[in-house]
Amino acid sequence: MKLYSAKRSFRHDEVPALGVLIANLGTPDEPTPSALRRYLHAFLSDPRVIELPRWRWWPILYGMVLRTRPKKSAEAYQEVWGEDGSPLLSIGKRQAEGIQQRLEARNAVGPFAVELGMRYGNPSIASALRRLREAGARRIVALPLYPQYSASTTGSTFDAVAQELMRWRWVPEFRLIGQYHDDKGYIEALANSIREHWAREGQGERLLFSFHGMPKRYLFDGDPYHCQCQKTARLVAQRLGLAPGSWDVAFQSRFGNEEWLKPYTDETVVQLARDEGVKRLDVICPGFAADCLETLEEIAGENREYFEANGGERLAYIPALNDRHDHLDALARLILQHAQGWPEAAASRDWEEERWQLAETAERARRMGAQA
Repeated sequence: MKLYSAKRSFRHDEVPALGVLIANLGTPDEPTPSALRRYLHAFLSDPRVIELPRWRWWPILYGMVLRTRPKKSAEAYQEVWGEDGSPLLSIGKRQAEGIQQRLEARNAVGPFAVELGMRYGNPSIASALRRLREAGARRIVALPLYPQYSASTTGSTFDAVAQELMRWRWVPEFRLIGQYHDDKGYIEALANSIREHWAREGQGERLLFSFHGMPKRYLFDGDPYHCQCQKTARLVAQRLGLAPGSWDVAFQSRFGNEEWLKPYTDETVVQLARDEGVKRLDVICPGFAADCLETLEEIAGENREYFEANGGERLAYIPALNDRHDHLDALARLILQHAQGWPEAAASRDWEEERWQLAETAERARRMGAQA
């Protein structure tokens, strides 16, 4: 049995490509309890996500969570599932295609190969990396679509990449984009999306930035996520010229009984409506690069109901950046910035000289017995 894998076919005259891995959290294969059970098992078994000793967590996971949560989660996914499947996956495919087009059109020579991989579910990060290898990628930039770094997201993505590359015979050169929470292009795209929403729908009395939550102890253990969320919101508010007191930051999607980052989004929307008399509230989720269950069902559905049940008149959800042109422009620029120094990202390349050298290499290899 071979311990290490390699590209199926190799040619000495092949022009190396710059591989780009676009990664996101993942999605079940279908909105059914059995598919959700598989997905939740993979997600909640990750020690980066649940930082508890296995002896404490396994009885909870297997004895309660995987017995009760899949049915409820499947019903929620059915509400957002489209003709082309999970919104996170369909948007992710468009994002990968758009980034590929931009890399090929920009002032860089390539060639480029862009693949989408999911940390949990399909297409997996391992399969995406293998497709990049077959496309001739000997240098890879990984872009986890988490603007704000967390060990539970970006850190876990790196784990999955490392686990796959540990099995490769020829390990590629590799760079990881760890965060882009204050990238100018990303901030401008968020500000643009808010301005456009206000131009279409009118401006609410308050703007709420809702980020995915995490246990509070992760912050005190050294995770920068909370600080980076605050900075993103502050920079967008500054870009929009918002006055203090006209915008808020909250954290959604808490799980379990321990304390998570506060304030909680569901409690915040209730407080704004019931205690502060806010009638029209705009909500944006800057930590989500693509719309998914947590934005479409939790914010645009569940939290809207909380707001309206407590005296609010309209909670308007501002969509994620998804495949907006300015969003994909910013991501393509970010990738090229991190690929600086690699020949594929250069502004010019002597193709004639390079192909001649590769042809000579191939000829020398054939004289030594190589097949290609």
